[in-house]
Amino acid sequence: MKMPDVKVCGIGRAEDAVLAARLGAKYLGFIFHAPSPRCVSLSAFRDMAGQLPGVSRVAVDVAPDPEKLKELRGLGFDFFQIHFPLDQAGDDLAAWSELVGRDRLWLAPKVAPEDPFPLSLFAHADTFLMDTYRKEGFGGSGRTGDWGLFRELKSEYPQKKWILAGGLDAENIGHALNRAQPDTVDVNSGVEASPGRKSPQKLKAFFDNLLRNLGIDSRKERKER
Repeated sequence: MKMPDVKVCGIGRAEDAVLAARLGAKYLGFIFHAPSPRCVSLSAFRDMAGQLPGVSRVAVDVAPDPEKLKELRGLGFDFFQIHFPLDQAGDDLAAWSELVGRDRLWLAPKVAPEDPFPLSLFAHADTFLMDTYRKEGFGGSGRTGDWGLFRELKSEYPQKKWILAGGLDAENIGHALNRAQPDTVDVNSGVEASPGRKSPQKLKAFFDNLLRNLGIDSRKERKER
């Protein structure tokens, strides 16, 4: 199995972004959903933007209105990860796709375990993030999801990009790799000291264990970077 791409989400400090990128993160996620304890304001993001490393930046929000999405687009993000309930109006989905482009839109639908994945979403985006279902909110549960289902969807619809999220940490990343076989993983609470503040030790342990489970020497990998 090849090394999956890694997104470190819930970035709230520039120093955490720098460390994540140095360890191997390809994507950095910034949450703009106000109820989240990991939310950063637009002004706070602008303040840290000049200190961020040169890896892809992902704006994360929940069902944003078009005006907010336009504002996020103006901040220079590379990708836009949008969480939303399954009953989200089709017009909003089409608007998001048109505003940022289906190649830059990551859709993260809120799908209950008993519900089938909504294939109609394929018309709006090329990338889908599967997070652990939480009846009372969106993401950030710290609980793992259905890795077997993830693998099935990835295998059945290889034309789409699938991102595994939900409860990943240094202890379970090896099992997640074996069970889900993801090409991209998203880690957040599993590498935190507190919401929005990453733990250097947990971040390093996550990447070390990820590489170890792939049979890659982490010291050699970082030296080559």
